[in-house]
Amino acid sequence: MANVADTKLYDILGVSPSASENELKKAYRKLAKEYHPDKNPNAGDKLKKAYRKLAKEYHPDKNPNAGDKFKEISFAYEVLTNPEKKELYDRYGEQGLREGGGGGPGMDDIFSHIFGGGLFGFMGGQGRSRNGGRRRGEDMVHPLKVSLEDLYNGKTTKLQLSKNVLCSTCNGQGGKTGAVQKCTTCRGRGMRIMIRQLAPGMVQQMQSVCTDCNGEGEVISEKDRCKKCEGKKVVKEVKILEVHVDKGMKHGQKITFGGEADQAPSVEPGDIVLVLQEKEHETYKRDGHDLHMTHKIGLVEALCGFQFVLKHLDGRQIVVKYPAGKVIEPGSVRVVRGEGMPHYRNPFEKGDLFIKFEVQFPENNWISAEKLTELEDLLPSRSDAPVISGDAEEVDLQEFDVSQSSSGSHRREAYNDSSDEEGGHHGPGVQCAHQ
Repeated sequence: MANVADTKLYDILGVSPSASENELKKAYRKLAKEYHPDKNPNAGDKLKKAYRKLAKEYHPDKNPNAGDKFKEISFAYEVLTNPEKKELYDRYGEQGLREGGGGGPGMDDIFSHIFGGGLFGFMGGQGRSRNGGRRRGEDMVHPLKVSLEDLYNGKTTKLQLSKNVLCSTCNGQGGKTGAVQKCTTCRGRGMRIMIRQLAPGMVQQMQSVCTDCNGEGEVISEKDRCKKCEGKKVVKEVKILEVHVDKGMKHGQKITFGGEADQAPSVEPGDIVLVLQEKEHETYKRDGHDLHMTHKIGLVEALCGFQFVLKHLDGRQIVVKYPAGKVIEPGSVRVVRGEGMPHYRNPFEKGDLFIKFEVQFPENNWISAEKLTELEDLLPSRSDAPVISGDAEEVDLQEFDVSQSSSGSHRREAYNDSSDEEGGHHGPGVQCAHQ
């Protein structure tokens, strides 16, 4: 016999723990052949009789203490024919299926896959985590909008939230001592197990939240309910949190307040999690530890150097200088080292500031012809004039406005003109172009 921790499921199916998958299937086929009506005309009555006997012996309505046994009959075959679940059961027994078997998939996961929800999770382990402690409540996640200045300088602010806390009047019991009673409908599990016969010898189990206790597993009569919480065991309370946004924090980074989420009886409160949402800045754009910005300069500044004053995120006035004689090309980028964002938890280390320059050229007729000649003498020499050989046609460049582009209409006019010359018929809405 194989060395297994528990043989309960094997005993239910009447097989040895060392039985292979083929042996399990063979035993199943043997039983099916014996009781299937198509194979054995007399099997119908025999099957009904056996089913009534089992139902009387194990059905919860007939035997309140036999509910667990009735459920085990339904899933034993599936557990033992699944290699992963079988190995978990063989190594750790029923406790291994319920608790997860020291790293294997937990019982809730297995029954969630089979039945769409945990089964043994409601058998004496309701409200328990896999490590044996209290079940942990859900986290409360809230966005927190912050400016780029807040992330650069750091900020302390207060946030007001509403959450559930245990009622102080009844100490989270929902009523006076002894008023809480186990729900008789679901027997304190919070879930109702419905069993439906699909065919002779085949049943299906379904579970749903108990409507009598709303999944709590407990009920309190109206006369015994706490007047403050009305039997809900919790009340709403406003919580003021002091939030510290550290220098260098980023968009999407989380600030966690452990155990500050909603409270509930026999439940470990979850966390309040604030997710930073960076607001768009009118001047700067962040990229990791670096800052990026765009600055406009004139043509004379691009050619002859410049300086301008920049207000940084901490309010400092920074004078940015660029020497004369060095040309700034349109769209070029220059960097100021050490003027980017501070590093998180190392604020004395900072990224860089990148400045992209847009060069504004002067309008037409901004200078006289005489001055233009003088300017040309100061600028670098023109390239040599092109050599023209043979006949050439001279054309002029004109101003172009994209919004008034008519390349498509030109093609239509040419088409219409050719149609007119050929005496073609013009359809509705077609006009001829006249030169």
